[in-house]
Parts: sequence; structure tokens; C-alpha cells
Amino acid sequence: MSENKDEILSTFQSITGIDDIGEAFSHLEETNWDLMTAIQRVIPQEDAPSLERNSVGLFREDSSGFSNTTALNDLSTRAGPSTCRQWNNVANSNISLADAEIIDLTSDMDLDPAKHNDVKTLILNIHYNEAVYTIRLPSIATIEQLKRRIAEETNVPVCRQAIRGWPPAKLQDARKITTQLAHLDLGPENDLILHNLTEEGYIDTENEDVAQRLRDTFKLTIVEHPNGKTITLPFLGSNTILEVKTKVYYVSNINVRNQEWEGWPSNCDDNMTLAQSGIGLSHNFTLRNKCEMPVDNSGVSNSINANANAIETDDDNSLDDEDGYDPLQDEQPVPPRSRHLIPNNIGNECAGSIEFFDNYRERFGEPHPVFYVGSLEDAIKEACHKPARERKLLALYLHHGDSILTNVFCDQVMKNERIIEAFAQNFILYGWDLTFESNRNMFLSSVTACVSNTASITISTKPVDKLPSILIIGKSRLSGRSSCEVLSVVDGNSDLNSFLSRLMDAVEMYKLQLRDEIREEDERAERDLVKAEQDLAYRETLEADMAKEAAKRQKEAAIAAERKRIESEKAEEEAKRESIRLVAQQSLPKEPSESETNVSTIRIQNPSGEFLERRFYRHNTLQDILNFVAANNYLIEENKLILISSWPRSDLTAIDPNKTLEELKLYPQAKAVLEER
Repeated sequence: MSENKDEILSTFQSITGIDDIGEAFSHLEETNWDLMTAIQRVIPQEDAPSLERNSVGLFREDSSGFSNTTALNDLSTRAGPSTCRQWNNVANSNISLADAEIIDLTSDMDLDPAKHNDVKTLILNIHYNEAVYTIRLPSIATIEQLKRRIAEETNVPVCRQAIRGWPPAKLQDARKITTQLAHLDLGPENDLILHNLTEEGYIDTENEDVAQRLRDTFKLTIVEHPNGKTITLPFLGSNTILEVKTKVYYVSNINVRNQEWEGWPSNCDDNMTLAQSGIGLSHNFTLRNKCEMPVDNSGVSNSINANANAIETDDDNSLDDEDGYDPLQDEQPVPPRSRHLIPNNIGNECAGSIEFFDNYRERFGEPHPVFYVGSLEDAIKEACHKPARERKLLALYLHHGDSILTNVFCDQVMKNERIIEAFAQNFILYGWDLTFESNRNMFLSSVTACVSNTASITISTKPVDKLPSILIIGKSRLSGRSSCEVLSVVDGNSDLNSFLSRLMDAVEMYKLQLRDEIREEDERAERDLVKAEQDLAYRETLEADMAKEAAKRQKEAAIAAERKRIESEKAEEEAKRESIRLVAQQSLPKEPSESETNVSTIRIQNPSGEFLERRFYRHNTLQDILNFVAANNYLIEENKLILISSWPRSDLTAIDPNKTLEELKLYPQAKAVLEER
């Protein structure tokens, strides 16, 4: 039956020209899906021409009219999805069917702009499926011809096309496929958004990609100008742009009508969802307050709100209708009062807690308690899994949109300043909406995993007429170090004083329960402190001993290094002395014999009193005597050779060593003494 309804719906839209699925669906529901009756309701019989289809795809006026629903279905199926026809366009055209034997609705004029030099050419940029298709048409082309060209480029059937981005004043004309583009106040180049009604879920509701994008969480980063304040907010893909603006109002205090946005794709409007807008899952925006913005030369500031293009609808049921709501006409936006605080199939607890807090604040207003935003597991860690002195109780607020106690409880109890203060000082407050079964089951599974099966059963067996309820959960010695238990349950039928008394009783009992744990933690902390001080003293003593040992080893190493240096220098000195001695010894002339003449005897007394004696020829030089001294291991650099055989005494090491012994009067004999320098 669903497939037949899809065919009937498609044919009904093709014949009547109604692109709005909701309106078309409503007409068919009211007529129990009788296609002929629904068409006659939309197009009065006196205005609708009677046509019959011939074998070549043409329509002939016939007095009998359409014979049955099969002929109407044939209009959609035989012509093909890319060339669906709309009956009312024939009725609205200026062609007289009475005067025309045959009307060919499938023929097109030649749309090549080059063949229409006298007609303005329009450039139409069609945004679809993250791509842009540029189409050039003469201004005399009709909406029908444009849709055919779009079908050729995008493979989206004409009867499934919804085009948005037309000038708001021309929306009615843009819905007629016989309207020429020249009558729509278009510029030389225009941006239009194509929506495939099947992809958007109006027909094929099982399209997984579209359904997933509607469930995805969009992270919007908004920078306020000129103060530079950055706001990061999560939204579901099913949220509309108007809902985004309304929520931004609550955190920025910039009224919706005064919000100037930059970053939305062109031709977005307030009724479009984030999933339809074409933005990514993370998107950046700039927000300004129009009241604080300078105006341009025309006295008008540019704003997506002021110039937003309306969504294409068949009945012109836009935000400006007298029965519609336009947030731009009111100083204070009125948030929607949905009975639920978390949308169906939310997917995860973090997104659910954000939706819960935002919707609670919008629905019940200020003042209100602060709800923890995050997963239930994180809320339990924040409340229960801390040292006893820092530990708080976890208060689970269970909400249900169908409970008659909800409004009274939230307006009279949860707004009370004493209740708000009690929650802030003693509890971590976590809220969840049990209205939808999917969200309820997900939350029960989380409670079972994070708290206990008993807590999950307590929630699941709670009647709706007892909600809202507060489950008070705490961690105690009896429940172990890693688990929690339900300490108290307070139902929404309690009055203010009773509710506050139940809360404070739970707090006092929990403090008594924690008293022993706090004492034990303090004693353990004292023991740990003493142990830490002892460990510190031991480490200091050990470090001091290690420092002494290191200093001792360092000193010994220095002494050893000095000893090694001295020994090395001594060895070098000895080697140097030996080298000088060998050179001096090799340089000595031959010693004359005792029987030879012209010989001088030189006698030298060393510092120890011993005598060195040698014979030299009288023509030998003083250097030969000095070499003799050095050959006996007395370096001239360390000793002086003092001549004592004559007066006054003279230092032979200070005389020219090249003089002969005869010149120095050291012939035939001489006596000298070695003295250390």
C-alpha cells in the first residue's frame, strides 16, 4: 500500500503543482487517497480542462474528462519522472483548449542563448549534493524548461525537484511552471538550491544517509564581533536555523531580529534544518548585533535575517502569514514548548544532556538549577568517585513529558531559590527525559552499567503519574569503593517543604555515613604524612652520605691525578736530561793522553764535593768544558761554573763559549766549582 500511496502522491503533485509534501499529503488523507476527489478539491471542475492522452504523449480536450485513476497514473508513469506534467499549468495558461485540437506539452523551444541575441541570458548556479551546476538560459525560458535542464544535469526527476532561493516577492510565480524567468526579478547570475524530495525523506524515509545526517551532531563555532567572544554550541541535524538563532540569543543576549550572521550558505532560511543547509559537521560563523552596526550608503545593514530567502512552498505558508510566527516581529523570541526535553533517538548521553539542559531552560525559564552536561558515567565520577571530604550526592532528575505533575513541579519546586542552592552545594544534578522509549532504554542500560541493576529497576517501574522524580545516589563503605547505590527517591507529588526536607535529610544521613570514612581518610593522611617525613629524612641522610662518599672519591681522584702529573713531568724531565747528556757526551772532543803536549787539565768540584777532571787541548773551546759538565748530568741551565783558580772569581757560563782555553787563560790548568743556580 505504501508503494501505491507513493505513486498517488507523486501523480497528485504532478497534476496539481503542489510541491509541499505536507499539504499534498493532507489533501489525500482527507479524501481517503481518492486521487480524482483530491484533484477536484484543489482544482474546481469548472476550471479544469478535460483532456485525454493520445499515443504520442499529447493531450486532447475531451468532453468526458479523465475516465479513471489509471489515466492519471499514466500521466506520471508514461511521461517518465523527468518530464512530469502539472495539470494546473495547462489550466492557468493563456492557450484556449477549445480552439486547439492538440497541445504538445513535451516540446521545448530551442534554449541555446546564442540563438536569442535580443534576449537577456541568465546564469543559474544550481547547488545540489555538494556540487554546483551552472545552467545558462534565455530569460524567456520557463520554470518547466529550467527544471528539465536541471533533470538532465542532476538526474533528479522534475516531479521530485524543490527549488529554493527565488526572490520572496516572486514565490507564487516561481511555483508555476509556465512562468518565464524574466518575470522573477532575477539578476544576471543567480544561486539556487535544489532539494531532491526523495533524498530529504519525504518519499524515501528509509534513506540511511539522510537519516544519519539528521541525527548527527553539528558543532557550531560562533565568534561575536566586535568583542571577539567565541561560543561553541552543539546542535542536532534536525534543528532548524531559527532554533539555532533562538538558542544563540540565550547565550549572547543578541535578539534574533538583530542578529547579523556570516557563514551560512547562500539562500538559507530560518525554516531549513542544519542537515539541509549544506554546512559541515563543524562550521564557523561570525555574529554581529545589527543595532550596533554602521549602516551602508543606503541606510540598510546587510543581514541574512533581513534578506533571507523563504522556503519554496505551494500554499505560501511562510513566516509572514498572518497565522504563522515570525520571531523577527517580536522583541523576545518565544521558544517552542515541546512536551519532551530530549528528541527521539538521541543517540548518546552527552548530546542528550545538552538538549535536556537547553530545552529545560527554554521551557521553564529562569531561575533554574544547573544540570550536569555530559555522560552519566562522568556525572557519577564527579559526584561519587572522589575523596570523602569532596564527595557529593548524585541527584537523577527523571522527566516525562506526559506527566501532569511536570509543569507544577518545575515551576513551583525547581525554581525555588532554597532548592536551587541545596542542589548546588550538596549534589551533582543530572537530568534525563524518559518520554521516548528509545531514550528511556538507553538511559536504563547506562544506569545498570554505572550504578546498579536495582537502580535501573527502580526507574523502569516508576509510574508516569509519579514523575518527575529525584533519585538520590551515593557511594558508601557498604557499597564498596567502585559502586554506588540508591539512597532515597523523592517523587514529584511532594510539596516544596516536603521536597526540601527529603533532600536535606538525605544530605545529613550521607554526611553521617561519610563521617567514619572521613576520619579514616584523615588518619590515613596523617600516617602517610609521618611516613613521608620519615622517607624524606632517610633520603636526606642517604643523600648526605652519598655526597661525602662522592667528595672523598673526588679528592682521591684529584690526588691520584696530581701524582700522575708529577710523575709524568718527572719522567719528561729525566728524559730531557738524558737527551741533553747524550748530546753533550757525543759532542766532547777526544781527550789527549798524559804524554801529549799543549794540554790543559781542568778540574771541577761538584756540589757534593767530588771532583770531575779531564784533559783538553789548549785550542779546545769553553763549550767543550760545558759539554763535559753536562755529560756528567749537570745541566748548565741548573748550575753555574765558577772559575776559582784566578781572582776575581768569574762565572764561566756567562762567557762566550766559543773562546779557546788558551784565550781564557785556562791553560795549562784550571780549577772550577759547580754551584746550583
